[in-house]
Amino acid sequence: MKNLSKEVWVFIEQHSGKPADVSLELLSKGRKLADNLNGVVKAVVLGHNVKSIAELTFKYGTDEAIVVVHPALEKYRAMPYSSVLNKLVKEHQPRIVLFGATVVGRGLAPRVASNTLSGLTADCTDLQISDVTYLKEDYKELLLQIRPAFGGNIIATIITPDNPVQMATVREGVMEMHEVENPNPIKITEVTYEAGPLDEVIQIIEQHHEEKKVNLKASPIIVAGGYGLGSKESFQLVHDLAKAVGGEVAGSRAAVDAGFIDRDRQIGQTGVTVRPKLIFSVGISGAIQHRAGMQDANKIIAINSDPDAPIFSVAHYGIVGKAEEVIPMFIDTLKHKLK
Repeated sequence: MKNLSKEVWVFIEQHSGKPADVSLELLSKGRKLADNLNGVVKAVVLGHNVKSIAELTFKYGTDEAIVVVHPALEKYRAMPYSSVLNKLVKEHQPRIVLFGATVVGRGLAPRVASNTLSGLTADCTDLQISDVTYLKEDYKELLLQIRPAFGGNIIATIITPDNPVQMATVREGVMEMHEVENPNPIKITEVTYEAGPLDEVIQIIEQHHEEKKVNLKASPIIVAGGYGLGSKESFQLVHDLAKAVGGEVAGSRAAVDAGFIDRDRQIGQTGVTVRPKLIFSVGISGAIQHRAGMQDANKIIAINSDPDAPIFSVAHYGIVGKAEEVIPMFIDTLKHKLK
């Protein structure tokens, strides 16, 4: 394929006049991808009274904001949003389009990818630009879409060499959010909204929002427990340790599925990605999907009875032993040190 675009687009999800954190995280990543392409980053903002959001995106590396403003776009609805993006993508053919892997992004991205015949990979944990040789053909500057596969047993690198537009969704917290030192001058391109025949098929009658009660991303210390603890009663050890060190309680997917802990405290590819100063991993084997959500912590202390558990490969300190023996000793030592 020749004359491919070097534009990286980031869909900016917004609710009640506030951009989603994942969108700003993707702008930071998009800036890096665009630099590797010697290209540009464009924020795509749909809504009503969203000019301030478009202006904010320049703090995170945006070169240009494409803004579509209309009362019909004030709240997300699949049909009008996808019809707008379908038209924009077909007209401009950006090289890369990124969406947050949220309820909105997971509904919107597949519709746009299908309509525009673009490649799409969901729930990526990393994105890179690289030249690739595939089936004896050389492809320049492809997007490497990296994510766990086969139940988290391997890390897969996915490419879409035959598609001029490459799309990906990324979960919140996977990419780091950074403000740039020298933001580009604000350049906003307004696009007129043209209603499609199906845009009003679904209407919003009433919405209810509930704020998150848990914010693992903001916690400097986390104690996470896994299925290896054996029971909800044994999982109390995680709560005891968290109380002793002043941390938040979290768990692996297996622990959540077993009912040891609530789903909003799940860490991993299908949960929350965290980067605390310190994380304890208790009774967690360390499957790829879980490690993807916590391996960037500043310090990782793993406690596991299996000396060959994969979690030890990313841990800074490893303790081989049973949690019911190790944790009480750890807490007792900590209390005496604080006296």
